[in-house]
Amino acid sequence: MIQPDATAPGSIHSSAVIDETAVIAADATIGPYVVIGPNVTIGARTRVGAHVVIERDTTIGEDCRIHSAAVLGGDPQDLKYAGESSRLVVGDRTVIREFVTLNRGSAARGSTNIGSDCLFMAYAHVAHDCVIGDHVVIANAVNMGGHVTVGDWVIVGGLSAVHQFARIGAHAFVGGMSGVRKDVPPYVKASGHPMRLFGLNSVGLQRRGFSREVRVDIRRAYRLLFQSSLNVRDALAEARATLPSAPELDLLLDFVEHSERGVTV
Repeated sequence: MIQPDATAPGSIHSSAVIDETAVIAADATIGPYVVIGPNVTIGARTRVGAHVVIERDTTIGEDCRIHSAAVLGGDPQDLKYAGESSRLVVGDRTVIREFVTLNRGSAARGSTNIGSDCLFMAYAHVAHDCVIGDHVVIANAVNMGGHVTVGDWVIVGGLSAVHQFARIGAHAFVGGMSGVRKDVPPYVKASGHPMRLFGLNSVGLQRRGFSREVRVDIRRAYRLLFQSSLNVRDALAEARATLPSAPELDLLLDFVEHSERGVTV
């Protein structure tokens, strides 16, 4: 018997198992042997590949692509989790490759949030209560603990591990096989185990339209914070006193000032 075309927009393969409370857009595509649990919402034109499991309480945005054997909306891997209601929310146009796992939140935040226009490569794992920004690339087999925060336009190289509660600032580049134990400031390149900084992500900033003047000021702040003899408090004070105020610069200074885990240097 010839099966219906499971790649055609708006098709749901006959082998898919879908809870009656799930809400699936009319033009979404659900592939063979997909399991969709209760209280799941799937947006317009999103394509769900074969053997994907979306366990429960999950919202997937529009134009996403979820590849084979990914598991979304699973319970938090947290010994304190006691079955409380929580969610996973994924933005629009995000691509989730094979065997990626994205867990729901816990009572601490109530949700795990994934931004729009992201790419999660095969075997990546995002734990409970993480917040991932827009345009983020998470390479193969990256593993994140709970409560990790990742800013917009971040790239994390393959086989890296991110400690729970760590933050990675916007536009940062983390090299492969790194151990992220402390916060990674915005705009930098960082790599290694133990991790250290390798200057600014200058190419990334230029590609994303940062003006030359702003890039020069960010570099001056970087030198004060991470290459001078000043301690962090004095370096922040010097940067605020001598550098012009700008949203891009304030992002870096505020990130360092409010770090609770300490900042990678």
